[in-house]
Amino acid sequence: MPGTSPLSAWWAQRPPAAGAAVMATGIISIGLGLTGHEVLSLVFLALACAAWVALAADFVVRLLWQRQRWLAEAGTPAGLTAVAATTVLGARFAALDREFLAAALLALAAVLWPVLLALVVKHWRRRMPGAVFLACVATQGLAVLGAVLAAAESAAWLAHTALVLFWLGIVIYGLALARFDQRQVIEGAGDHWVAGGALAISALAGSKLLAADGPALYLWNADGRGVLRFMTLALLALDLCWYAVLLAAEAVRPRPRHDVRRWATVFPMGMTAAATLSVASAVGVPWLDGPGEVLLWIAVAAWAAVAVRAAVAARAAVRPSTVRHGAPGLRSRAPR
Repeated sequence: MPGTSPLSAWWAQRPPAAGAAVMATGIISIGLGLTGHEVLSLVFLALACAAWVALAADFVVRLLWQRQRWLAEAGTPAGLTAVAATTVLGARFAALDREFLAAALLALAAVLWPVLLALVVKHWRRRMPGAVFLACVATQGLAVLGAVLAAAESAAWLAHTALVLFWLGIVIYGLALARFDQRQVIEGAGDHWVAGGALAISALAGSKLLAADGPALYLWNADGRGVLRFMTLALLALDLCWYAVLLAAEAVRPRPRHDVRRWATVFPMGMTAAATLSVASAVGVPWLDGPGEVLLWIAVAAWAAVAVRAAVAARAAVRPSTVRHGAPGLRSRAPR
């Protein structure tokens, strides 16, 4: 478009999958907060918030003035990153005792969730990429944030709503798994890791529901708590199995080329770490703290690697236009 800067043109081509960058950065912030690295956690939170604001503004612009494009993008599985990213940020703010802001983000996510979920599920088909599991991630993100706020506000109704979403998320996971193309484990560009990340956020939701129960807010009887505890541990175990399989597949078939969907690799890594740390506390298994912290620093390293590659790719995408419109002498010296 005439008059459009190279940076604006690059941003305009941003796919919905870019929302996973907020999810990945936000969950790293949560994990660092769980391990006591508050300053670094706040740095990651600031980055996640800046990215969320930019993407949210773009979301509104496309909804109001580019309706056909918005509908097309919202119908893709990656469209649900808007819900998941919002709930992840909300959970971090809740941990910082910013309940009002967390509640506002929960309300926003709750409004977006049924609309986007309906659009996405309508376009489900057989042999889908790993982004299909974002339907589960978005649902469990609501469960996580709802459970955290229920504990902070002593709101039993919110905890019970979160429990319904927890079980619904597990059902959605099964439906998504039936449509997942298993070849993506070897061929996927990054979002195939969400197959494990969806289980990780499910385990995190279970741990937050367990943690919400207590003298101030009696929620579950002994049988109900036992079932929830078993499911939480089972989900974490399945997630760790997926993690091992996906890591082995990366070793067998490395995929070093940058792709925006690599943010959907970092998110499950960070979510597995956060879930492991949270489950360790909620079910009283302290020996999980060590593996959880190791997994967290692996996720931080993965975040850094993807961030560097994303910056290099963005610079490369903008630079050709800069060179073409630069000093005339530059073009005359180019080899023909």
